[in-house]
Amino acid sequence: MAYSELIKNFNRIRDYMREFYVYGFKSRDEFTKKSARSYDDERRRLESWLGDYMRFRQTSDGKSVFISIDSRVSRHNPLYAAWKTKSFTDGDITLHFIIFDILHDPETTISLNDLTESIDAYLESFQEPKTFDQSTVRKKMQEYVKEGLIIAERKGKTVYYRRTKDSSLPNLDALDFFSEASPCGVIGSYLLDKAEHHEEGYFAFKHHYITGVMDGEILCNVFEAMADKKYITMETINRHKDRISENHVVPLRIMISSQSGRQYLMAYTPRFHRITSFRTDNIVSVRIDDVCDQFDDLRGKLDEMMPHLWGVSTQSRSGQHLEHIEFTVQYAVNETHIYGRLEREKRCGTVIKLDDHSTKFVADVYDASELVPWIRTFICRITHFECSDKALEEQFKSDIRQMYALYGLEGGENN
Repeated sequence: MAYSELIKNFNRIRDYMREFYVYGFKSRDEFTKKSARSYDDERRRLESWLGDYMRFRQTSDGKSVFISIDSRVSRHNPLYAAWKTKSFTDGDITLHFIIFDILHDPETTISLNDLTESIDAYLESFQEPKTFDQSTVRKKMQEYVKEGLIIAERKGKTVYYRRTKDSSLPNLDALDFFSEASPCGVIGSYLLDKAEHHEEGYFAFKHHYITGVMDGEILCNVFEAMADKKYITMETINRHKDRISENHVVPLRIMISSQSGRQYLMAYTPRFHRITSFRTDNIVSVRIDDVCDQFDDLRGKLDEMMPHLWGVSTQSRSGQHLEHIEFTVQYAVNETHIYGRLEREKRCGTVIKLDDHSTKFVADVYDASELVPWIRTFICRITHFECSDKALEEQFKSDIRQMYALYGLEGGENN
């Protein structure tokens, strides 16, 4: 079978793009999910979209392939190309242009029967015209109604169709920013494609997290469910065990890490009677279910929890309701930027200036272990560290002692 550039199932492409560009570009021997032929087809497909951004490096293990994007040159996420490649049959293309030519005037309304006859008349001058029965035309119109391109109005027993009126584009600079910085930014990218003239170059990103684009369809369904205050049933994958499980939850909020760009769904799980987080890149599919009568109460509960969330963990490791953590740092008079950094990065914590040389940070959170990687960045300035989770406190101090021993230094026993 010949290689085909076009696709229908985006979820499959989402999976392949992760395998190649997020988790590391796999060689033909390392790719075990499908056959070698599938590997070649998918690799060629992705190269056709991202060839300008692919780089190669020769190593002792062979050729290393990776994606490289210079944000000074590439103002827009190149992974949007995956969303803009779809497959259509000859019939799809033929019907599309004929229907919208017949309905070129937004004021024109037409019944299904008249539309089918108009399509036949449109094609009758061809030597071997394609033919479309009324059932095929009805399904195509239902598809366009769902997409918002066509409006269906019932008058008596007859349904009449008309095209949606063209809308003016929002501010293009706002679209430019939205397309690169927001969840479902691919929507902004689609709208920018419709702009005839747009001067780019206003926005550049020091940290541009581009891989979230692959979760756009998942997020769109989640946002729709949240807007309608409904339950969802979602399939999530455990990549370590290669196992898919089903979860019935109430979606409450999407949270995005400012450090990694990773996106999380905060949701209430009736099965466990608690609010927990799910990585959106581990969500395989989402189905919107019934209305949740307790949605506002659950959202309110999450709002009450937010002042005690450092990241997305809602459960303490020690079994306590909240864990208390604090540390003190010391700095020179000319190092006031340390105090400024604490104020800037404190999130839900409190910064207490003790004197011109020392400052204390205090927080009460659900999971104190989430703070440890950040606290470690102040090592060599920390003079006091304390946590209500004594196992975590001991682990932190043990790591310091081992670091002292590694470098042959004295004083580690006092930490």
